[in-house]
Amino acid sequence: MDSAMDWHRARALLEWQVELGATDAVGDTPVNRYEVAATPKAEVAKPGVAAGPVGVPATPRVDAVAEARSAAGAADSLDALCAAMDAFPHCELKLGARQLVFSDGVPGARVMIVGESPGRDEDLQGKPFVGRAGQLLDRMVGAIGLDRGAAQVADAVYITNVIPWRPPRNRDPEAEEIAMMLPFLERHIALAQPQVLVAVGNISCQALLGRRGITRLRGGWAEAFGKPVMPMFHPAYLLRNPAAKRETWADLLEVNARLKGRT
Repeated sequence: MDSAMDWHRARALLEWQVELGATDAVGDTPVNRYEVAATPKAEVAKPGVAAGPVGVPATPRVDAVAEARSAAGAADSLDALCAAMDAFPHCELKLGARQLVFSDGVPGARVMIVGESPGRDEDLQGKPFVGRAGQLLDRMVGAIGLDRGAAQVADAVYITNVIPWRPPRNRDPEAEEIAMMLPFLERHIALAQPQVLVAVGNISCQALLGRRGITRLRGGWAEAFGKPVMPMFHPAYLLRNPAAKRETWADLLEVNARLKGRT
């Protein structure tokens, strides 16, 4: 320690460093960094490569979105797409989830519901919308004569999520996570071939429409991947705000009218 530094000044400096977030000492004795010889700067990474330590060859930088697009495009069936998503190594959400949650309902159904991400119940059972919100969703689509378990395609719905793995503590998916899983969702829609998409919640609207603000978006038709999209409140929101069920019923009637060719 500098002999000119008294105890009070030394303590004040230490407390200042603790307030800045320092938690550990890096050595037993202080180091004057101004006396350390300058080290050569690492080269700036060129596009497509990640810079490493000086003298270590740079490694290619992974483009997760491009790899997702390639893997999704190679899938020629829903089973192949599910396998491709399960094998996709770049979304760290899978490390904390029990399993991939791919879909439920009847492929080829006229209505495809796109939710946000699995919750605890979905993570345990491996199917989307199986908790309280899912039970409400079943009653919602049942009100217009649709059922995820219907024997006839015309009476069925098909359900998936933007994100197939449960985020930790049920947090919202991050923009990077949505971006890397979007090619899989686009391919999922192409393979399932619905007539109408229903986007429930802000995350699904962000993925499909590039916009958020479900209170402004709901009730108006939009388009994504060549399909008409009806944004709706998420069933979990409706459980917390029952008064919003009136608007959701109006949205369901719009979907029913579209299926019957009246809009």
